[in-house]
Amino acid sequence: MATIVAKKPLPKRARPGIRRGTQAVSPGTGSVFQRGCVHVENTDSLSAYGRWPSPIAIVSDGPYGLGSFPGDPPSPERLAEWYAPHIEAWSRHSSPQTTLWFWNSELGWATVHPVLTAHGWTYRCCHIWDKGIGHVAGNSNTKTLRKLPVVTEVCVQYTKEATFPCNGTGLSMKGWLRREWERTGLPFSVTNEACGVKDAATRKYLTADHLWYYPPVDAFERLAEYANKHGRPEGRPYFSVDGLRPLSGEEWTRMRARFHCPVGETNVWREPPVRGSERLKRKSKCIHLNQKPLRLMELILSMSTDRGDVVWEPFGGLCSAALAALRLDRRCFAAEINPEFFTTACKRLSERDLFDGCEPGNGS
Repeated sequence: MATIVAKKPLPKRARPGIRRGTQAVSPGTGSVFQRGCVHVENTDSLSAYGRWPSPIAIVSDGPYGLGSFPGDPPSPERLAEWYAPHIEAWSRHSSPQTTLWFWNSELGWATVHPVLTAHGWTYRCCHIWDKGIGHVAGNSNTKTLRKLPVVTEVCVQYTKEATFPCNGTGLSMKGWLRREWERTGLPFSVTNEACGVKDAATRKYLTADHLWYYPPVDAFERLAEYANKHGRPEGRPYFSVDGLRPLSGEEWTRMRARFHCPVGETNVWREPPVRGSERLKRKSKCIHLNQKPLRLMELILSMSTDRGDVVWEPFGGLCSAALAALRLDRRCFAAEINPEFFTTACKRLSERDLFDGCEPGNGS
């Protein structure tokens, strides 16, 4: 059941924040929509981040610097300034499990990229949405523009890398693994024996060069067990972040973002612009100029989240990521500041047939 309620000040004792499966509303202005595990607020996302649980995925489809709506910078040059407070908040509330999907134009992304890296986001891959020649057929005067027709946008994948404390600074995962083994006083040559491999430990897991590989859980557990059994007694525990015990295998899996690689997919997504029944219109006019295909939203969530994981959609628009999350049985927290877009998104999320072709709970 879907519900939209106006946000009203709650009694002081009754301000519990957002609860899954209820209509509880955190303090603020505007309205809130709830259906199942999807929660959408009619507010600026900057006021909402502190109330939302830590995300496993963030789907950012915000301004492109086109001046197409109130608050959208008139050119890409000002996008870095616009996104900076959001990126800072994403970094503060994220974990090493978090994947950020940043939608924008090529120039818009290039402008914002330095801000993302400055706040600890690591570039993984740039995905190209190829809309096809039909997107501009008859609508691009190349003699005037002096360039080829543009039929692409980008969706860039970033992750929040784990850092490990060391003498007041932070070490990368690769640096921390080497440092912990060095502390044992054992030669690196025995790491292969410790992990039960021929040469993968010295060549991949503990290498100092760019060919470093993440140790699988079983290899990490064996490495930690061997180090704490045979390493210098005065340095124990090894491979610990709290100085009390080594990391467990389960804790080790939470030190990097999820990624499920679908068969046959590449970083070029050939998908036409949204048309037909999926395109939301008022009479003959499109409600949102840049509605994203639901298939692509489901693709990125399937790659980077598991069932029940938390997804953020800070610039909801028509809430395509929230709809994908609902269909894939993820928890989604979204914000949309424009009242018209918010109302339309809520209506879209309320449709009874939104699971056609994708029963809820079928997501990996």
